[in-house]
Amino acid sequence: MRNLGYLEALVMEQLWSSSEPLSVRQVLEALPDGRNRAYTTVMTVMDNLFQKSFVARERSGRAFVYRPSQSRAQHTAEVMEEALSRDGDRGAALMHFVGQLASDEAASLRALLDQREPS
Repeated sequence: MRNLGYLEALVMEQLWSSSEPLSVRQVLEALPDGRNRAYTTVMTVMDNLFQKSFVARERSGRAFVYRPSQSRAQHTAEVMEEALSRDGDRGAALMHFVGQLASDEAASLRALLDQREPS
């Protein structure tokens, strides 16, 4: 399952929002109520994200810096695909999803579908 836990999601938001790889310390300081979290907690979460292939890491001096392995949009699409694959009726699930879209979002979706090359 490609869903993220609460703290994992907060960490990924920081990484997705940054144009540069971030250290554990940088992520900790950027987290909401980061001062109330232990450095080792954030370090463990980031290591878990690395083990799950959500992030890549590289050495920067004595520490690691982390960057997302995929964009936020790619992750969202993957989660959506996984949810649709669990449903017995993809068409019905898609219809419910489309039915919840605002009219401008539905128009954007229609335009994107019109641009898509036939498979």
